[in-house]
Amino acid sequence: MNRSDLEAMAQRELQRQQAFRCRILCCASTPCLSSGGSAVYDAINEAIKEGSLDAEVQAVSTGCMGPCSRGPMITVQVNGAEEVIYEHVTPEIGRQIVAQHAAADAPNREATPEVESAPSLSKHVLPGDIPFFVKQKKIVLANSGLIDPERLEDYVAHNGYKALAYALREMTPEEVCREIINSGLRGRGGAGYPTGLKWDMVRKARGDKKYVVANGDEGDPGAYMDRTLMESDPHRVLEGMAIAGYAVGAEQGFIYVRGEYPIAAKRLERAIRSAERRGLLGSRVLESNFNFRIDVRIGAGAFVCGEETALMASIMGMRGQPIPRPPYPAQSGLWGKPTLINNVETFGSIAPIIQNGAEWFASIGTAKSKGTKIFALAGKVDTTGLIEVPMGITLREIVYDIGGGIPDGLAFKAAQTGGPSGGCIPAAHLDTPVDYESLRALGSIMGSGGLIIMDEHSCMVDVAKFFMEFCMDESCGKCVPCRVGTVQMHRLLERITDGSATMQDLETLKELCVMVKETSLCGLGQSAPNPVQSTIHYFLEEYEAHIRDHHCAAGVCTLDKRPVTEWVHA
Repeated sequence: MNRSDLEAMAQRELQRQQAFRCRILCCASTPCLSSGGSAVYDAINEAIKEGSLDAEVQAVSTGCMGPCSRGPMITVQVNGAEEVIYEHVTPEIGRQIVAQHAAADAPNREATPEVESAPSLSKHVLPGDIPFFVKQKKIVLANSGLIDPERLEDYVAHNGYKALAYALREMTPEEVCREIINSGLRGRGGAGYPTGLKWDMVRKARGDKKYVVANGDEGDPGAYMDRTLMESDPHRVLEGMAIAGYAVGAEQGFIYVRGEYPIAAKRLERAIRSAERRGLLGSRVLESNFNFRIDVRIGAGAFVCGEETALMASIMGMRGQPIPRPPYPAQSGLWGKPTLINNVETFGSIAPIIQNGAEWFASIGTAKSKGTKIFALAGKVDTTGLIEVPMGITLREIVYDIGGGIPDGLAFKAAQTGGPSGGCIPAAHLDTPVDYESLRALGSIMGSGGLIIMDEHSCMVDVAKFFMEFCMDESCGKCVPCRVGTVQMHRLLERITDGSATMQDLETLKELCVMVKETSLCGLGQSAPNPVQSTIHYFLEEYEAHIRDHHCAAGVCTLDKRPVTEWVHA
């Protein structure tokens, strides 16, 4: 396949889609599937078949549409234009949607009332102009919820693989790296290292073989950005990896997928096979001299394998444990060869940059944090789900505009960003821009994109204990500071939440935070104290109330009311 064939495929697919009067897009991402999305999709197909509407109406299984707490979700398109979005769809509602939008508009049938006059449907309508949609800017997720992730033709019809074709024919590897550098893209896995600089390092590194690795092993509680991208638009990740392979001189790529993501792994495997059959991956990609193959590797669920050296060890069949750096993967990675490792969201940004230009991407966001970021918005907020917003948007806009505010009229208390590696941001900093520098200044991090909102019923000591328990369980045990330090920190937090701690315990906890952060081998241990340190910094009064007054203002902790001396002697 060459560029002309690619364009012809896109035109054929667009014509095929335009032949349908009505297309019913059904979300088939994990959240919607878990709430009954598969049964809804089957019911819609049955209704289409029973009405003999196969030639006029198409049901499409798509990726995530965003507001996951409102699933199953359906979007109805008429003649290619978005018509209406439905939430909380049941199989019966799905059948009514077919009758309302498809059967009623069929030739030689009488028109039926508008959707608003159908009470059973109108309460399921989700307006497309609500802040949840309007405040977002979708670049990486531009196709999510609009295409069938298991059809290559659908991706190609949405400009898929055009960026790869352009890079192979019009750009040198050095020019590709320069374009990514100029875009200002930074790694979306958490560290925020300039992506283009990393690519250029691997390009310049000497080695008879080089590798490209996509890190899809997100493990933060409440985070599912990478999973959704791999489920909803797998070809976008593959195209970004292929462009990276061309830029750095690699012919082999690996996607490391978390073991708990079977749907993502399955769709990636199918996408790889379909791309290879059409000459978009494999030998002589797009009839060029560039060869690039991609394999999927499944992780066993170890959080530490999100760290790049542990991830590489796992890919090579060894135990997933980190090793000291340098050398860095850019010099010596998989099997001792130069290796480029980026998060899957980072690879998802590549094709739009090549297609639209570095200047376009750099115009979005802030001076030092360019482009957009995907967040998994979770916790105590009216609408939870997956969002993509421009860098620099304020936390207040995310919580109160996109998220719809705190339910039941309760007050916002804190936002946890960056998962177990991040920190808690209090209400006083709601107007903080969400970018790498601003979050770091508050004692938190961007992380891979987990964003958990807490209301006044959350106990911040209990929150710190939850994340410390997670880090304690996920420690690989290789280094003493992390293996022992996280356990001791968790024990101290337990004593504070059960009322048996002293003020000296709090001082010991602070000292342990510094020791574990400064002496641990990898990012897991180095960042594990962050939730504790940030909650002590911003919510010290809660720690002191637990210790001195045996009181949990949120009512979460059950503290022993006896004086500490009696508790200890008992």
